[in-house]
Amino acid sequence: MPKGDKSSYTDKQKRKAEHIEEGYEDRGVAKDEAERRAWATVNKESGGGNKSGSGRGKSETHASSRKGGRKGGANQSHEKRSAAAKKGWETRRKRAAG
Repeated sequence: MPKGDKSSYTDKQKRKAEHIEEGYEDRGVAKDEAERRAWATVNKESGGGNKSGSGRGKSETHASSRKGGRKGGANQSHEKRSAAAKKGWETRRKRAAG
């Protein structure tokens, strides 16, 4: 369990962390690590715990959520990634020689 009191977080932030945690667990991340990453994502997006009330708090950025599915090049197979690396190396080698 991550350290820290979660009482200063809003219900929405708690729901968001739970949802993010489930997503990590579906991808095979261990429970403790998934929880740690989920709260880190909530903190990065919302700036930590917010007090409820109209007009309080700052707007959230969702850049880390959008990045999550694309991070790590998981959309390409090993062969395609390897071929792309070889092609890039050949291009750099030719340009350096020419």
